Amino acid sequence: MTKAVRVHQLGGPEVMTYEDVELPPPGPGEVRIRQHAVGLNFIDVYFRTGLYKAPSLPFTLGHEGSGEVVTVGPGVTNFHPGDRVAYYLNLGAYATERNAPAERLVKLPDHITYEQGAVLMLKGLTVWYLLHKTFQVQPGNRVLIHAAAGGIGLLASQWAKALGATVIGTAGSREKADLALANGCDHVILYKDEDFAERVKQISRGELCDVVYDGVGKDTFQGSLKSLRPRGLFVSFGNASGPVPPFSINELNAHGSLFATRPKLADHIATRKDLVEGADALFAAVINGMLHIPINRAYALKDAAKAHIDLEGRATTGASILKP
Repeated sequence: MTKAVRVHQLGGPEVMTYEDVELPPPGPGEVRIRQHAVGLNFIDVYFRTGLYKAPSLPFTLGHEGSGEVVTVGPGVTNFHPGDRVAYYLNLGAYATERNAPAERLVKLPDHITYEQGAVLMLKGLTVWYLLHKTFQVQPGNRVLIHAAAGGIGLLASQWAKALGATVIGTAGSREKADLALANGCDHVILYKDEDFAERVKQISRGELCDVVYDGVGKDTFQGSLKSLRPRGLFVSFGNASGPVPPFSINELNAHGSLFATRPKLADHIATRKDLVEGADALFAAVINGMLHIPINRAYALKDAAKAHIDLEGRATTGASILKP
């Protein structure tokens, strides 16, 4: 028996229940993990509300976590009891223990804590593919990162700066702006007080940005297009304010022959080789000091509803975790 946060019907934070769940022995190719930390992400809200569809009801929330292998199933030879592991998987993380396919686990280096591991696998790997695969950030690039004080935003700002880019961020308060400035941003725009596209134009002296990383969606879409130089790239990777509305592809033409993409993490770590490549790059960036992992809130797993209220109310900065 394990404890898990389950959703029996779609809706607000109140639909999450903390309950006992029967956990079978790990099957062929699986391991059982005693979880030490679980990542909290906006995608969890999307599944809870039904914006993203779970395979069936009820289901256990959560996509990333870390912990210790306690038992292994038949055929597993590369993991053993006591191994420290982390993962990104589709649902099932909000639990004290869980079974997971060994093929989708990575071993945590000694210098990376469980808490760091729990936020690196979704947020960290997302930043890895955004900055290295979707658009390869190079010295001299100018990038715009929305929600720069969020879990992904702080990591993206740090890494983009380390790669030699000029980093412009947006944030909703002076406190968040100060946090973003301390984590790699060269400029931070208070989007509630200013037209961020106009400020980007001023900051860049009319040259605008090579790439915009937009995890906000509906509220920032039009301004993001206006912030791009001709032939720049609009990267939509989240919907914190709601999905980007349908738009005419001619808008890309009107703003200067722009490119637009809507990538997702699963397509960038679909193979074991890709997963290990991303994790190795990410862990190396943490160990060599290029990336610092700001974990600003830790909630008990049973208090997941409170964590969702804070997340949706934009009351969190950096990464937050749940502790089983």
